[in-house]
Amino acid sequence: TILRDGTTVSTIDRADISEERIIRDMVGRDMAHRYPEREHRTGEMLMEVSGWNVWHPDVRERQVIADAAFTVRQGEIVGIAGLMGSGRTELAMSIFGKAYGRNISGSVRMNGKAVDTSTVSKAVDAGLAYVTEDRKALGLILDEPIVRNISLANLAGIATKGVLDKHREKKIAEEYRRAMSIRTPGVHQKAVNLSGGNQQKVVLSKWLFTDPQVLILDEPTRGIDVGAKFEIYTIMNELVAQGRGVVMISSEMPELLGMCDRIYVMNEGRIVGELGKAEASQERIMAMILKTVNKEKVA
Repeated sequence: TILRDGTTVSTIDRADISEERIIRDMVGRDMAHRYPEREHRTGEMLMEVSGWNVWHPDVRERQVIADAAFTVRQGEIVGIAGLMGSGRTELAMSIFGKAYGRNISGSVRMNGKAVDTSTVSKAVDAGLAYVTEDRKALGLILDEPIVRNISLANLAGIATKGVLDKHREKKIAEEYRRAMSIRTPGVHQKAVNLSGGNQQKVVLSKWLFTDPQVLILDEPTRGIDVGAKFEIYTIMNELVAQGRGVVMISSEMPELLGMCDRIYVMNEGRIVGELGKAEASQERIMAMILKTVNKEKVA
């Protein structure tokens, strides 16, 4: 039995059960329209990372990221693919305020100018935002209300002469609740009481309130239903339509193929290849990974 918005949509006999049928009834569309359509138009260079190296925070001799380099343009969704342990999250966190690793070296340029991303506040000031893969532990304060979570990353945006303006804080939270379609009785609802998809929208709202130029999304649809996934994809498309850039880290290859303009492939802490949308496929991504694995075995 399939439920949608509190109403029974259908009951399917065992012989007729399929993933396509369940998805269609859950979200009101078939699998062919799992990813929203978008006009792929890229603009000027937004972000350039080059010569990025990171060492493990505890194991001194272990290098986690080796000489990584990638770019993001205006209006572009850039994917980062790789197996678990390939270094995707470590790369993102080390760039965003050196939140991971030690002996970090390399350069980050925004709009052609070198920027300092050595702390989270400096990274935010440079125009970066990072949505963590673990929203419950690292993205939200679950026992705090939506209104407090949304303002956390940009308290200056709701303050007057250093004093927090509760009225403005609520007004901004209400604006994001409507814009992001956060399903909740009100913005004073605690984050812990929201569904996974709505929690993710609160995390996105928090970072969008900082007005980033480049938004790094780490597993943005993990643990949420297919309907909420479509809404997250739509938000991503709206962001790049505004001229922003998005970096999308995902373990779901169909998701990367369906959403990204370009895909970088990572393995063992290195970026081992880059594929454009027209040439990208699950087979080519895996071939790049296996090719580097075999090279390492021979070496």
